[in-house]
Amino acid sequence: MKPLNMRKNETPGFLITFCGLDGCGKTTMMKHLIAELEKNHNLFVTKQPTNAVRSSEIFRTYMDCPDHDAFDYRSLSLLAASDRLQHVNKVIEPEMKQGNIVLSDRYFYSCLANLRARGFEEDGWIYEIAESVIKPDIAFFFDVPVEEAVARVRRRPEEKNRYIDMDLQYKLRKEYTNICTANGGILVSTMQPEDKCYDIINNAVKEMLHNGNL
Repeated sequence: MKPLNMRKNETPGFLITFCGLDGCGKTTMMKHLIAELEKNHNLFVTKQPTNAVRSSEIFRTYMDCPDHDAFDYRSLSLLAASDRLQHVNKVIEPEMKQGNIVLSDRYFYSCLANLRARGFEEDGWIYEIAESVIKPDIAFFFDVPVEEAVARVRRRPEEKNRYIDMDLQYKLRKEYTNICTANGGILVSTMQPEDKCYDIINNAVKEMLHNGNL
């Protein structure tokens, strides 16, 4: 897999992203990091894709239903990529220009992972769009066996009966791992104790801030 040629962060702020399967533990790790950073830094916490995409019929069909015959997956991927590009350039970057630290729940990497996991490995357009997206200062990828991730999701009362494409989850796990390796991300196994997982994250962020003198 070739790396994404994202544009360099040239703002005084920082961008930290969190990706992985649903149930991988990224939300828990984000909460720990937010509690730590907000003591001394200005934060902006966000997520991708935005609600404009999450509430769309095509997105909800792919998330909630086994029958996708009414839609071409590329159309959803293009919609999500467009949403992420708009979000990066008009929401995230302005925050970073003010010197803020931005934490994003999912990022452009998720768009690539989903596209490849659904069989579109040869699509080149996503790499072209990535050239207009800011490369994170740190990209965390959280890894967990699919069965454990799904069990965690099922423990959420509002999602205990949610449709989950298991075959897709196995493919997504592989893609996230490969994307992390190809793009210089930090892979964190959340099968470790919670405090050990957070130590990895906290140490990486401290080093980033030290090197950036923030």
